[in-house]
Amino acid sequence: MVLYNAFLAVVIVGIAYVIGEWVSTITRAWVPSVLVTAIIFLIGFWTVIPKTVSEDSGLSSFAGTIGVLMFITHIGTVISLKQLVEQWKTVVVCLVGLVGMVALCWFICPIIMDKNLVIAGLPPLTGGIVAALTMQGAAEAAGLKEAAVFAIAMYSVQGLAGYPITALCLHSEGRKLLKEWRSGDLNLSQKEIDKMKTVGLTTIADDSGTKKLIPPLPDKFNTPVFIIVKLALSVWLSSIVGQLIPQIPTIVWCLIISVILTRIGFLDTSSMTRANTYTIFMFAAMLSVFSGLADCTPSMLKALIVPMLIMIVIGVAGMALAAFIIAKLFHMDFQLAFANGLTALYGFPCDAIITENTCNSLTDDPDERGYLMSKMFPSMVVGGFVTVTITSVIFAGYFATLLGGGGITIS
Repeated sequence: MVLYNAFLAVVIVGIAYVIGEWVSTITRAWVPSVLVTAIIFLIGFWTVIPKTVSEDSGLSSFAGTIGVLMFITHIGTVISLKQLVEQWKTVVVCLVGLVGMVALCWFICPIIMDKNLVIAGLPPLTGGIVAALTMQGAAEAAGLKEAAVFAIAMYSVQGLAGYPITALCLHSEGRKLLKEWRSGDLNLSQKEIDKMKTVGLTTIADDSGTKKLIPPLPDKFNTPVFIIVKLALSVWLSSIVGQLIPQIPTIVWCLIISVILTRIGFLDTSSMTRANTYTIFMFAAMLSVFSGLADCTPSMLKALIVPMLIMIVIGVAGMALAAFIIAKLFHMDFQLAFANGLTALYGFPCDAIITENTCNSLTDDPDERGYLMSKMFPSMVVGGFVTVTITSVIFAGYFATLLGGGGITIS
């Protein structure tokens, strides 16, 4: 009799995810759900959870083939074109923050640790799996086995530092925004307030009064399956454009094109929420993040924990300093600027989850929550794309040459 199969694998990953949600709810998001779930997976992989649990559940392949790109396309149906354009300051803040992180690590870390580890670890620290795999391949090609392991280890544990610091920043920024809201000096119209309440992953925007190039279908024809078909068509179009313009990753085109298609009326606003498929796509997307922890063994962590901590502390300090300076120049709040930069340590969809959980924990009033989300959610999502999806890949391409290896090619 076979006890372990795909269904038990789904139960295992589901329980880990749910415990994270419960802890976040109990602590009012001071302890992020993604941090708790990541720790459960890390310890579980060392003890009783099979390292192949993500693949065994079937959700990992689902996320890797269509889940993540579909979910990012959904984000484009939530964020308006105006909100996306308004985030140019976020782009600059994230770039400056990453430069601060890299610069301080580059000049200080080699004094304390092996420079090859610094070179291999910096791109993963500033981004995601593509940067980590690139540096791993470059280190292996150069015969630097420890550096190759360090690149993967850095990618595996960097979020454990980013999650709680981001939660602190967003809680601080949220309390300041609530004080601003409750002062009564904002003079917002009811239309503006209603629009703010539609920002977020789980809300449904009312766009019935918005004129669009393509008129909406009657509800009896615009079924949940048809909504998903339109999302998939948007992803397909993004993949074609990504092949034609490979300088910009397909994942970024998914966001840009879905924003445009939503504006003209082809895609429904808040598509996945309307189709009642948001939860399963989110679940699969998050599982693709946690599965990376399977490569981090106790021996690996024990051998490399000191240099990892050194690089993370110095890197975060460099980012904080850079965020403080650019926030002053842009007349922004330091807390939000720093949180935007910290998305480099975990990226999407963790940035969206932490932000929404924080806003939900700070107030039960729909108007106040809408105000918080409108101020923090778009910049956090855009920040994740700038840091993890784009900039870290560029850093990795350059740093791979410094190790003497060419890395690997990711299409």
